Amino acid sequence: MASGSNYKVAFRRRREGKTDYAARMKLVDVNKSRLVVRISNANVIVQVINVGKNGDETVVSAHSKELNKLGWLAGNKNTSAVYLTAYLCGKKAVAAGVEYAIADIGLKSPIKGSKVFAAVKGAADAGLEVPYGESIIPGEDRINGEHIAEYAELLDEDELNKKFSQYLARGLQPTDLPQHFEEIKNKIDEAEVWALIWMNGNLKPN
Repeated sequence: MASGSNYKVAFRRRREGKTDYAARMKLVDVNKSRLVVRISNANVIVQVINVGKNGDETVVSAHSKELNKLGWLAGNKNTSAVYLTAYLCGKKAVAAGVEYAIADIGLKSPIKGSKVFAAVKGAADAGLEVPYGESIIPGEDRINGEHIAEYAELLDEDELNKKFSQYLARGLQPTDLPQHFEEIKNKIDEAEVWALIWMNGNLKPN
């Protein structure tokens, strides 16, 4: 007699396409932190996560909306914003005593030059040791927005207003994006350690 079906129902997050558990198991190591990058339709979240006794424990995180608090006027999910969000997260991680993390890009395909690797570069530039190969990282012109500035210079006024209406509405000329990128990066560098962590809700100021 048959002992019953061997069919197993997949975990809910696997059925919903949110978690690749096979990939997750390869990354899980109680002695290693994970740099988790998640990009939504409007924003990006970068977290440093450890494996705890009761599951994942978030050490620090950064949200692209935090860039807006620092004066960021461009989009919240473009390559520049992804890099800066990860740069902010990397600064928080180093301030919290994290020195090393392995990249966890979730269900994203490891495509050369993709935004998730801009995040890896951002966290690494912030001082967090994250192993990666240079060949997969987006070019510097894509990270700092130079390619957008060069494209905007080719447009006439009508095309510029149509294609970059959101930038212009926020008071940012797309041709100024590389300079604006550096300004926000410098603000992250200049911020006090306690302020970086407090912005994430992990520490209350005195």
